[in-house]
Amino acid sequence: SQSEQQILSSQLECVQSIRDGVLEEAKCTESDRVTLFPQQGSGAETQTQSALKLLQVETETLYSKRDSEDLYVTNILYEREVTKREVTGAEVTELVWKLCLAHSASYETADLFMTLVFELQHLSLEALRALWQRSSFKCRDNWQPLIDALPSCVTEACVVLMKDLIASGEVEEDNIESFFWSFTFIPNPTSGMIESLAPLLKSPRASQSCFLGITTLVHRFCSAHSSCDVVPAVQSVMRTLGEFLGGNCTVQDSEHLSKMRLVLKAIGNAGLAAAPLAPALSACAALQSHPMEIRLAAVQAFRRLPCAARVSDSLPR
Repeated sequence: SQSEQQILSSQLECVQSIRDGVLEEAKCTESDRVTLFPQQGSGAETQTQSALKLLQVETETLYSKRDSEDLYVTNILYEREVTKREVTGAEVTELVWKLCLAHSASYETADLFMTLVFELQHLSLEALRALWQRSSFKCRDNWQPLIDALPSCVTEACVVLMKDLIASGEVEEDNIESFFWSFTFIPNPTSGMIESLAPLLKSPRASQSCFLGITTLVHRFCSAHSSCDVVPAVQSVMRTLGEFLGGNCTVQDSEHLSKMRLVLKAIGNAGLAAAPLAPALSACAALQSHPMEIRLAAVQAFRRLPCAARVSDSLPR
């Protein structure tokens, strides 16, 4: 039988003593028997005994000031020490060259790229433009380190440079989309960023990522600044969206219908800044001759507006 052919058999038995929820003692006995020839009954057996006993309980652990003076509470976001020295464009250019020469899948490349991102944050717009003139070359496999690093820079100077590159057509379509989507991750947008990007909304090539990326910046800016509706940069963006919207968002053809849906989504994305457009949104939703998808998009555009700005009386019941 299977039991007769078993070569190794083991047994473990433990006895624990617990008082007031604390383990005071544990005694264990383990037996292991190895039978090489079951028919003859020959083999070897070992027995191991172990004991664990509680000796003392410390109610408080004291740390010296010297041990804790370098400790501090922080979040789990990646930190990097603030650069004390002044970063020059020549140094960053050399860094881009090192990235081109480094192996693509290595720790060295990852560290160099992170260094490039952080050093870009210390350059002025003029220095960034000069850097682009020197470092806009492509490495192997058509890789442009500077193009990939700019979206992670999140300074006003980097955003303005990205806008210039988009407007001048110096970057490929995929990189343009990456630029626009990166705007949604800028934690503290400035009015200067919004002002530089606003003209892109009027471009015939303005994509969905352009409308949504810029209006997300507007929403985040207005969430941090009261009375943002009087800021010229914000007014410029909302004025452009209002021109697209018209008085009641009338559409002529399928292409115009698609653009109107995008504009309404962007208005809803802008949040507080869209309050002046509330009457037009209400008229758009109330007009029964409009396609249902347009009327529904107009209603959804109210989603971030405060109750005081909603003109609900004009909406159909």
